[in-house]
Amino acid sequence: MREIDITKKCLAFIDNLNKRVSMKFFQLIEVIGEIKVVNSNFLKKLQSTPFYELRIKAGNEYRVVIFGIDHLNFAECTKAVCLCGFQKKGTKDYKKAIKQAENILEDYLKEQ
Repeated sequence: MREIDITKKCLAFIDNLNKRVSMKFFQLIEVIGEIKVVNSNFLKKLQSTPFYELRIKAGNEYRVVIFGIDHLNFAECTKAVCLCGFQKKGTKDYKKAIKQAENILEDYLKEQ
């Protein structure tokens, strides 16, 4: 069982989504918390970063939530922190979101 934290920034993103997509997010969070190995359709390691992405498909659009974990391997982690989210439109969106996630993680760790 994993502990899942959701930052205020991430909650604000989720609150602005429509109800169906928001419900999907919380269902996936439940899955991540309980299942050791998660399907790569939903969860993927972001290359050259310490972060993972949680993909929420809504029609033909994707919402992406970036999160960090307390271990190098997702299957072995005991805690995940959802940092921020964005609507995926292209690969350029990732650079900005990763920078934002780094800043949010830094603030999160200071609070702990």
